[in-house]
Amino acid sequence: MNLLARVVGGVPVDPDAATARRWAVEELLDPVYHEQRSLLTRLVDWLAELLAGLRTPAAFDPFAVLAVVGVLVAVVVIAFLVAGPVRLGRRGGADRSVLADDDARTSAEIRAAADAAAAAGDWAVAVLERFRAIVRGLEERTVLDERAARTAHEAALAAAARLPALASELVAAGRTFDDVAYGDVPATAQDEVRLRGLDARVQDARAMTGSEVTDLSVAVPR
Repeated sequence: MNLLARVVGGVPVDPDAATARRWAVEELLDPVYHEQRSLLTRLVDWLAELLAGLRTPAAFDPFAVLAVVGVLVAVVVIAFLVAGPVRLGRRGGADRSVLADDDARTSAEIRAAADAAAAAGDWAVAVLERFRAIVRGLEERTVLDERAARTAHEAALAAAARLPALASELVAAGRTFDDVAYGDVPATAQDEVRLRGLDARVQDARAMTGSEVTDLSVAVPR
């Protein structure tokens, strides 16, 4: 029995909170919501059917209308609570690699992309591309090994171990990358200037060898 039948078929039209929640949950458990069409589309269709049934004067009893509205609100809230964690989980599990597997650009090419974005005032792209240029440049110098699926934090920590004089800046740059790429934090012109300067310093810096890193305990901020 669907929700409309419950509302207009003799069930009390002024349900308490527990009853309204139960109706909403049962409605969402209906198999039709698990078909190919989206939950939102199904809800819209269900609402259209509900309104189509309210054609007689008796159907517009104010208590019935309030009950329907209350159940609708409950359904929307539950749908949001169900979809929200799924959406966040997908985002949290998404690929956070600094460089995509199919990104074959050189550091010079990535820097050119960063420069073009900065010239256009697109600070987000400029910041992201600048950090990618730093990582790709370190790979080209064999300071970092070429490794797929390396995150910004992992790249920053690995680079900081080889470039201890720039450790704090590298870790901060990796954090900026994550904030802009995944944290919805807007990039600024100051961020672009900071990473551009770091890129230049990284290119000029002498990297420690693996044995030097082993022999020297470097405090890297995490």
